[in-house]
Amino acid sequence: MSEQLGKQVSAAEEPHPEINGLLQQMGAAPMPPLWSLSPKGGRAFVEGMFPDPEEPEPIADVMDVPIDVDGGEIPLRVYIPEAEGPFPTLIYLHGGGWATGSLDGYDPTCRALTKAANCMVVSVGYRLSPEHKFPTPLEDCYTAAEWVIESAEAMQIDTDNIAIAGDSAGGNLAAAVTLLARERGDFSFDRQVLIYPVLDHSFDTESYEENAEGYLLTKADMKYFWDLYLRDEIDSKSPYASPLQANNLEALPPATIVTCGFDPLRDEGAAYAAELTNADVDVNHIHYDDGIHGLIQLLVEPMDLTPARELIAEISDDLITTFD
Repeated sequence: MSEQLGKQVSAAEEPHPEINGLLQQMGAAPMPPLWSLSPKGGRAFVEGMFPDPEEPEPIADVMDVPIDVDGGEIPLRVYIPEAEGPFPTLIYLHGGGWATGSLDGYDPTCRALTKAANCMVVSVGYRLSPEHKFPTPLEDCYTAAEWVIESAEAMQIDTDNIAIAGDSAGGNLAAAVTLLARERGDFSFDRQVLIYPVLDHSFDTESYEENAEGYLLTKADMKYFWDLYLRDEIDSKSPYASPLQANNLEALPPATIVTCGFDPLRDEGAAYAAELTNADVDVNHIHYDDGIHGLIQLLVEPMDLTPARELIAEISDDLITTFD
């Protein structure tokens, strides 16, 4: 169950019963830790963790649209709602530690958001580390946002109603794109939705100690992902890599920030919510004290969990209010 919180967040006595059952099933099967795998092996492992639905959730249409960037191509997947354009639009940046994750892996999530929020969703297949280190994935996401603005007429996008969202490393990228957009002044968003985001290159929070292992994402995994993403220690100090280190969070769009009790990243999400609030940014901090990292992907049987559906509904409520 979620609740609106201030600065302090904690974990319930134990995870939600459905999540507990899932963790027990996963614990019964031998699984290699992510940090022990090569990037290629990690990608294959993560893709295999989440089952494909027998039938994808129906929406009006889905289009794959590649866009060119210097040195490569960024695949986008555009989800069209059962509505008439121009469409309010959500740019979605997937999680996976900047090194794993894909458009296919997040297809159920993006379909669910399209349907629940009645908006277009543009899912971004940014290039992954370590082949493409910081700031390339960030610049890919920024380029995708530019494409959304520039393609508004052709794609029937309502430029007065554009939000950006992401989970985990995608939440990091969403926060960073929002900061970068304010700095460059090219465009702005009507809301940023940060779902258990990575926000600081630091591992000394209480939630990192409490949830170092045992709840899907581990402290060792996060150290591994950061090492793959950053070029050097200097990068870790950049607010575009560690948004919690930004000196100024004023004049940013309203934020929805989701944290989970049994997540190493819980406390940095709560800290960012507090810092945004202190900068007079409107924040809706949604905390699942019995939730775990990765919750928004748990939408397909046998992992179709009640709290995951609740999370989709709560995020969609914020988006619908924003787009009204």
